[in-house]
Amino acid sequence: MKLFTNKKKLQREINNINNISFVPTMGALHKGHQSLIKKSVKESKKTLVSIFVNPKQFDNKKDFSNYPKSYYEDIKILKKLRVNYLYKPSYADIYKFKTKNKIFLHKFSKRLCGKYRKGHFKGMIDVVNRLLEIIKPKKILLGKKDFQQLILIKKHIEKNKINTRVISCKTIRDKEFVAYSSRLKRINSYEKKILIKILKVLRNYKKNIISQKIKHDFHMIKNELLSIGVDKVDYVELVDLKTLKKPKKNKFNLFFAFYIGKIRFIDNF
Repeated sequence: MKLFTNKKKLQREINNINNISFVPTMGALHKGHQSLIKKSVKESKKTLVSIFVNPKQFDNKKDFSNYPKSYYEDIKILKKLRVNYLYKPSYADIYKFKTKNKIFLHKFSKRLCGKYRKGHFKGMIDVVNRLLEIIKPKKILLGKKDFQQLILIKKHIEKNKINTRVISCKTIRDKEFVAYSSRLKRINSYEKKILIKILKVLRNYKKNIISQKIKHDFHMIKNELLSIGVDKVDYVELVDLKTLKKPKKNKFNLFFAFYIGKIRFIDNF
């Protein structure tokens, strides 16, 4: 595996490779990341992974400084997975150039997390766009756990006619149905038990909506989650994955964001 911290050196290396797949990460790699990387290695000529904790997509400075970092462990994982290139840029290497593409924020950015994290999606699209301009990959692999992020990247790519295909990949979960996330490294065993209970309640809640035993009632489910041990609930919403609107039929995913202590969790299923 070749490591690059400078975009010009990276570009000289990959300039003539026409089948590079790209997996963007902020490090603290887990089984979700590994699943994306394995898929890329299996299906593409070359795989490039980036590690960059992007300050522009954090609306909370403490959250940025506390974001888990495990660089040396990440290197071991990437080598084991036979990744070809790792790009670990500095802030200046990413942001000290003028982009060709304008940031496009689809109206879906105003919903769900967009209501609660000012500037988050703009910062996220900005860095992804910059990485795409530097790397020019044939494919970018993204997980469905961050579905809103995935869709907004896809819409930005379509709007700017960027020659990169978005590959959406399934959410990887543990035996308790908890989606792998870097933030899990920041919770203790008691908080993990609360998280498992929450997911059971929300899965049951979705089943009851589909079977028409109940209708979606945000205040009811919010109060139930607070009684279990959630500290704050941002949203619990039903979204049709095709229209990105409220579902007219029983085909939808349940999207939610809540806090256990100071850690914010998002997921959908």
